[in-house]
Amino acid sequence: MATGRDVVALIEEIAPRSLAEDWDNSGWQIGNPQEEVGRVLLALDVDNIILKEAQEKKIDLIICHHPLLMKGIKNIRMDDPKGALITGLIKANIGVYAAHTNLDSSAWGVNSLLAERIGLSNSSVLYPAVGESFSKLVVFIPSEQVEKVTQAICGAGAGWIGNYSDCTFQVKGTGTFCPQEGTDPYLGEQGKLEKVEEIRLETIIPTSLKKLVIKEMLEAHPYEEVAYDLYPLENKTNQQGLGRVGELKEAISFADFILGCKASLGLSTVRVGGNMWKNICRVAVCGGSGAEMWQAALAAGADVYVTGDIKYHTAQDMLAAGLNFIDAGHFATEHLIMTELQTKLAELCRARSINTEVILTKRQSDPFMYL
Repeated sequence: MATGRDVVALIEEIAPRSLAEDWDNSGWQIGNPQEEVGRVLLALDVDNIILKEAQEKKIDLIICHHPLLMKGIKNIRMDDPKGALITGLIKANIGVYAAHTNLDSSAWGVNSLLAERIGLSNSSVLYPAVGESFSKLVVFIPSEQVEKVTQAICGAGAGWIGNYSDCTFQVKGTGTFCPQEGTDPYLGEQGKLEKVEEIRLETIIPTSLKKLVIKEMLEAHPYEEVAYDLYPLENKTNQQGLGRVGELKEAISFADFILGCKASLGLSTVRVGGNMWKNICRVAVCGGSGAEMWQAALAAGADVYVTGDIKYHTAQDMLAAGLNFIDAGHFATEHLIMTELQTKLAELCRARSINTEVILTKRQSDPFMYL
């Protein structure tokens, strides 16, 4: 059976930890990554309702969006709601892993989906992530073992370029070696020069996954001594980061855009500000609590900014600057990723022969009620 580490490795392919903001606490919250995981529950937040559901459904690991542990804690008390929740999770042996701002910033994640759902085209990142350094891995593999080694390398997280996985380059050549005394060669004999048809495989590795990729490669490779090289790269990507800005197919009034936004997000009510008859063509979005990024939206030429948790004075500042806004709520602008995450994670589990069931909670809703 798969372990928590195996499942989390798939999540971090989708949303690399390097994309998380410095202030964030994405990652393992509770549990042992080496524990077996047969069932995973996806939820935006972890609370007592989710704990009860996890216990009923015999869940081994909860993958949430918002970290359970965000600020430093000095004690865990049973008479405190957070302490009781943590204790309950530990007693039930249920792990918790959070994919927060890294999932927001991912090329596949919250903001890309929000932009797509609202109908934006030619979207780009509003607030680029610092990004991660990369290395190029070059390894020489006997022809008949190329598929096995390539799967191990890419399965550990190598080969991602933007939203494309399993990116490699392969070229055929001849390798030579002469096994000496004390060796146990996969091919050839001691003291005899051997010539073998080999494939030179090249791919890209995020720095944070370098050790894991090399480990998996060495375990899968048939040679006693593996010939490989690592080259540091200066490649940077701006395809990932917080928020997105893009274009509508055609300009429409702000009033009509509000109606379309409500329909696309399944909302009956939103908070808005600005001229109802202003033509809207360029739109900026940021899922969750993105109000503080309104100036980036303005600088990007947006006619309207769609986000959540806009405060009173921030709304005044946006209107004074001529930027219309829609506050569609924290929950609605992030929760849309959960169904997509279930589909994506289940697909990856099947592709990697990981026998783990991925379940999406149906018991979570916006904490606010609109009457």
